[in-house]
Amino acid sequence: MMIDEAKTNSSLKDFLNAKADQYNRPSFIERDPISIPHRFSRKQDIEIMGFWAAVLAWGQRPVILKKTAELVESMDGAPYDFIRNHQESDLERFLTFKHRTFNATDALYFLHFFRQYYQEHESLEDAFLPNTVWTLSAETANSLTEPLTVERSLVTFHDRFCGLTDFFPERTRKHIATPARNSACKRLLMFLRWMVRQDERGVDFGIWTRLRPDQLVIPIDVHVNRVARQLKLLSRPQTDWKAALELTETLRQFDPSDPVRYDFALFGLGVEGEL
Repeated sequence: MMIDEAKTNSSLKDFLNAKADQYNRPSFIERDPISIPHRFSRKQDIEIMGFWAAVLAWGQRPVILKKTAELVESMDGAPYDFIRNHQESDLERFLTFKHRTFNATDALYFLHFFRQYYQEHESLEDAFLPNTVWTLSAETANSLTEPLTVERSLVTFHDRFCGLTDFFPERTRKHIATPARNSACKRLLMFLRWMVRQDERGVDFGIWTRLRPDQLVIPIDVHVNRVARQLKLLSRPQTDWKAALELTETLRQFDPSDPVRYDFALFGLGVEGEL
């Protein structure tokens, strides 16, 4: 590496560290979809509404917040209790739900998946753990050799989510991305960031412990994509899974233990119009 290049990388790291620090604050929450799961304290409520808010996170943020809040209201303000205890007649209120291409069929399958899943599991994290049976203890799961990134976790979750029951509606598959189709998996990676990253800032929840922050892959939305290319952190022309890996590996040089914390810097620079 040339001396000038090393100096440039050092300056860029300092710049991104400063911006990550600037945007990784509670004020970030108010206008972001992460505000929805922040309404709750129970782990399962956070998981359910975090997952749903992430899946619906495309389009204008005020609309995303409105539609996700509508789901909370439809579940009587208590998602986990509603999912475990609802009656068939309670599902009628979801028949008119729609957000872009996500419709009532999708919503009803999400409810069915959650109900089936939480009958046997305490945490949604289990569904992302690859090469294990779902009933393994945390100690056993942690003893297994873990991959460098969450790629296998995303493939595992996709297959489990889409294969839990015999009547999976095929149209719902498009809402659950997978690296197996070379998708950038932006929304699921954002959800994993929320669940896995932990620091003292109080934005991300850090309630999952068997997936690690150093395994996370950065979610590339339109803002992150634009800023990363302007800063020459990303060179791959397509915005796909390989691009997400490339950007994460670039950022890993700045912070090997928590490369995805720079999501705050890149997103903040983009959405606030600094670049």
